[in-house]
Amino acid sequence: MSAAAQTRILYVAPDGNDSWSGRLDRPNRSRTDGPLRTLHRALQRVLEGEPTPTEIRLRGGTYFLHEPVRITPEHAERAQRRLVITAAAGEQPILSGGRLITGWQATEWNRKRVWVAEIPEVRNGQWYFRQLFVNGVRATRARYPNRGYLQIEALLDETPDWTRGHTRLQYYAGDLPTLAYPDEGEALVFNRWVENRLPLQSVDPAQRILTFRKRSTFALQAGDLYYLENLPEALDTPGEWYLSRREGKLYYLPRPGERLETLQAVAPALTSLVRIEGAPEQGRFVEGVHLRGLTFRHAEWSLPPEMETGGFVQAAYGVPGAIRAEGARRCLFEACVVEQVGTYAIELGRGCQRNHIEGCVLRDLGAGGVKIGETTLRNDPCEQTYGNLVQDCIIQDGGKLFASAIGIWIGQSYSNRLLHNTIRDFYYTGISIGWTWGYGESLAGGNRVEWNHVHHIGVRSDGDGPVLSDMGGIYTLGTQHGTVIRNNLWHDIAGYRYGGWGIYFDEGSTGILAENNLVYRTTHGGFHQHYGRENLVRNNIFAYARDHQIQLTRPEPHLRLTFERNIIIGRGAQWVAGGIDANLRFDYNLYWREDGDELRFGDDDFAAWQAKGQDMHSRIADPRFVNPSAGDFRLAPDSPAHALGFQPFDLKGVGARQPRLPKNSPTGNPATPK
Repeated sequence: MSAAAQTRILYVAPDGNDSWSGRLDRPNRSRTDGPLRTLHRALQRVLEGEPTPTEIRLRGGTYFLHEPVRITPEHAERAQRRLVITAAAGEQPILSGGRLITGWQATEWNRKRVWVAEIPEVRNGQWYFRQLFVNGVRATRARYPNRGYLQIEALLDETPDWTRGHTRLQYYAGDLPTLAYPDEGEALVFNRWVENRLPLQSVDPAQRILTFRKRSTFALQAGDLYYLENLPEALDTPGEWYLSRREGKLYYLPRPGERLETLQAVAPALTSLVRIEGAPEQGRFVEGVHLRGLTFRHAEWSLPPEMETGGFVQAAYGVPGAIRAEGARRCLFEACVVEQVGTYAIELGRGCQRNHIEGCVLRDLGAGGVKIGETTLRNDPCEQTYGNLVQDCIIQDGGKLFASAIGIWIGQSYSNRLLHNTIRDFYYTGISIGWTWGYGESLAGGNRVEWNHVHHIGVRSDGDGPVLSDMGGIYTLGTQHGTVIRNNLWHDIAGYRYGGWGIYFDEGSTGILAENNLVYRTTHGGFHQHYGRENLVRNNIFAYARDHQIQLTRPEPHLRLTFERNIIIGRGAQWVAGGIDANLRFDYNLYWREDGDELRFGDDDFAAWQAKGQDMHSRIADPRFVNPSAGDFRLAPDSPAHALGFQPFDLKGVGARQPRLPKNSPTGNPATPK
C-alpha cells in the first residue's frame, strides 16, 4: 500500500462546511461536498474515524477561533502518532483568537475627528482588551507621553524592605495633564528587572500623587521610568486608540490614508490559540503531532484581578503561551509564525519531552518567544521537561505588554538545545536558563546554547530603552553541570541603572562552560558572575563595554571561576570590577586598552594583580583585529593571541539559517523528532 493510501487527508477551508466530508480541497459544483469549515471539526473527525495516520490541510484565509484548538492523547493515538496539521501547498492559513470590531462611526470627540465603535460586552464587564490591530498592524494604546518616559520624583511610603512594593508615587510638577477619568488608565512602571502594570485608582494634582489599585512587585525607586496608558487625554496621535469601560466604547484616531469603509479592526478575545493537553502524571502523552506552515495571531492574557502585585518577580514567567503544551512528546512545530499576540508565543510546560521548534518566526509579542519547563521542581520523570530543540527560529520585537519577558526562557528543564536562532529587540534578557537561586536542587543542567545571534537586548534597534536593569544577552541561575554556551554572537545590550551584561552568571550558577563567544557593545560588561562555582570561561572575545569589561560580585570560599585564553579589548580603565579574591583563576588572557593607558583589576594595576597570582602568563598587547570598531574581529596572522593558545573561531553561520519551508506534498509526512 502506498504512503498516500495509508494517510487520511482532511481539508479545511474558510468556505467549507462542517457537515461535508473534508475529502475535497474545495466545494464541488453542486456544493454538496467539500472541505470542512473548522479545524475543531476536523479534529473531531480524527476521533470518529478508524485509526490511521492523518494529515489536516488548511486552505488559505483567516479562521476566527471561538475557543482554543485542543489536541489530546486520544487524537494522537487515533492518528497512530502521525497527526499533521499543515498549510495547504502555497497558502497561508491564519488562526486568529480575535474578534472583528464593527459598527464604526466617525464623530467629533475632545476636539478631534475620531472613529468610535460601541462594544456592549466591554460596558457589561464581559470583555476587555489591551491590544488592537487595525488593517493588519498593531495600533498604539493611547500613551502619555507619546515617546520616552516620565521619571518618579519621590516615594511617600516606607516599605519593610526592597521586596515589598508601593501603591503610590509622586510625580514631577508639570509632568501630567488634568486627568478626567484616571481609573480608566494604567501606569507602566519599570523597576529593577520587572515591569509593573498598575491600574490607576486616583490622582491628586495638588500633591502630585498617583495612587494605584495594585502594588508594585518590588519597592519603587526615585528615578524609575514610567508612562500612562488608556486615558482619553492621551489619545492625540494617529494610530492610537482608547477603550472606555465606563461607556463601552472604543475610540480610534485614524492614520493618514485610512478609510472608514475599509477599516478592519481586530481585538483579541482568547488567551490561548492551541492547547496540547497531555496527562504526563498518568503517563499519557500527546505524541507525534506536527504543526507546519501555520500563522497564529491575536491572543491576550491579563494579570488576574485578585493578583496583589502588578507583575511577576522575574521574566514575566506567569504569562502563558499562545500555543501551550503539557505532556507533549516528539511533537514538531515547523515553519510556523506566531505574531500579534499579548503572550509568550510557544510554551512547552510540564512533561514536554523531545519536541522540536524549527524554522519558526515569533514576532510582535506582548511577552517573550519560547518558554520551556516550569518554575516547579518535578521528581516524576514523566512530569519533567527535557530534550527539546529550538532551532533556526527568528524571535524578535517582544515585551510589548510585559517588558521583562525573555526571548527563550528555560526554567527547571534539562538537556535542551538552542541552536542557530536570531533573537533581537527585547527590553530584558535574550536567553534565560535556570530557576534556582543559589546552590539548591536544580533541573537546569546539560543545556546547549550554540550558534545564536542575540542583539539589541535592553536597548532596541529603534533606540527605545533601556528601561530595566540586571539583564544579559544570556542569563543563568543555579547548578547546571553540562550547560554549554558556545559559538554565539552577543551585542548591543544595555541596562538602565546597572546590569547590561553580555553573558551573566547569576546566583549559584555552577558548572557552566562559555567558550568561543563574541560579545561587544554592552553597558556594564561583556561578562558578569554574581556568585557561582566552578564555571569555565575560555576562548571568548569581550569588546567595548562602557563601564567595565568584566564584573565579579560576591567572594566565596571555593573555586568560583576559571577565566582563560580570552581576549578583552576596550577603552576605559576598569577591566575587572567587583568582588575579587583568591578563589579565581585568570590566565593566558590578552588585554588591550586602545589608548594604551593603565588597566585596573579591582583596585590593582596589572603588576599588583599578577603579584596576587592572577594572569601570570597573560599579556597586555594589541590583539590586531582586522577592524574591531566595525565588528570585524578576525585576527591578523601575527596576533599575540595565538601564542597564548587562543583558538580563532568563525561565526559566519551564526543565527537563524534560511527557514526550511514545509513540503506539503500528498505523501509528505515529516520525520518524528527522536
